[in-house]
Amino acid sequence: MNQTTEQFQATAAFAAMMDNADSLKAFKQSFFFPQHNGNDVIYFCGNSLGLQPKSVPAAIETELKSWRELAVGGYFGGENPWLYYQDYVSLSMAKLIGAKNNEVTAMNTLTVNLHLLMQSFYKPTKQRFKIIMEAGAFPSDQYAVETLVKINGFSPDEAIIEISPREGEKLIHEEDILSAIKTNANELAMVMFGGMNYYTGQLFNMKRITEAAHEVGAVAGFDLAHVAGNVPLSLHDWDVDFAAWCTYKYLNAGPGATGGLFVHEKHANDIETPRLGGWWGNDEKTRFKMEKGFIPKPLASGWNISTAQVFNMVSLKASLALFDDAGIDNLRKKSITLTNYLEFLLKQLSNISFEIITPENSDERGAQLSLFFKHDGRRIHDEMHNNGIIVDYREPGVIRVAPAPMYCSFADVYRFYEILKNFK
Repeated sequence: MNQTTEQFQATAAFAAMMDNADSLKAFKQSFFFPQHNGNDVIYFCGNSLGLQPKSVPAAIETELKSWRELAVGGYFGGENPWLYYQDYVSLSMAKLIGAKNNEVTAMNTLTVNLHLLMQSFYKPTKQRFKIIMEAGAFPSDQYAVETLVKINGFSPDEAIIEISPREGEKLIHEEDILSAIKTNANELAMVMFGGMNYYTGQLFNMKRITEAAHEVGAVAGFDLAHVAGNVPLSLHDWDVDFAAWCTYKYLNAGPGATGGLFVHEKHANDIETPRLGGWWGNDEKTRFKMEKGFIPKPLASGWNISTAQVFNMVSLKASLALFDDAGIDNLRKKSITLTNYLEFLLKQLSNISFEIITPENSDERGAQLSLFFKHDGRRIHDEMHNNGIIVDYREPGVIRVAPAPMYCSFADVYRFYEILKNFK
């Protein structure tokens, strides 16, 4: 699995050799694949929606059985008492993002959690009110930040600083982010970046961005939608203030699944950290006294508002069991080799014209390569689908190709290349 680009070969035999040496190859059999002409599709779209683990139907039936046989008693009895359901997934997610268990919880969905967290951590004054984010962030992030500053009485044009790629380039330079933080030191309240840009697949240096934000007295938060389950993180050690992520992409939790949330313990342990309160975030010792006066749990779960969304967490719990078995560091090691092999094969193609706009350095990307087509991108995308290849298209002109290491193989990558060789 430690092959270098120079050792790669554009042959089916080489791909088979790599798969035979892959210690994670058995996990592919743990997932259902859509079918195309009676065969599994080549599924390179886990950056949009992960596949369904085969353990999910039985896991759902377990909770249906508790509901069927115990009704409200399922909160305290059954195989997985629902009262604590968010706790069943927090430890595994904490491992994936490099956090302590008390810093992670599952609740709501990604954008809802970003709104709630920014309500806690954006504390603007007349002097310090600006937010730095990436230009071209996912629209939901743009909307969330725009409405946040408006609610606080500021103009988005004045309060939001967007860091763009340089003229004629597709990627953002790290020094431009750090320079903007330093330049706006006296006015900056928050840095709210995507951990990885959804369009280019560029992975940002969250450790350095956090350090720079803290050096000027600002807080640092991240949207980890394309990072969680893709790249190992160390949010606690990096001193990140807050983060949120969805679980339906690389974490395979299914459409609309419950989101994840991180609050560094220096904030989570402080019950005076402001937040919007709800019954499920209240101190469990006093929750059932049904009294006025919100007393948050001194944990990330002190941000919980409503009852755990059991059926939106079942698939996440099932998928995280696979991540526990595989190990995120092992998955990352395979992912780097798999994506490097994909890049190697793509560079052998001369029949179609595109540019790989994702960083070439594997430390600056995850499992995704973004292929930019000046012309015919949509047509090429549709032709891929017609040939049993599931990828997605993003305007303007990008096909995102993401071989998730949990269930994608080197043979999948080679088959993808073989099919593309015949395109016109």
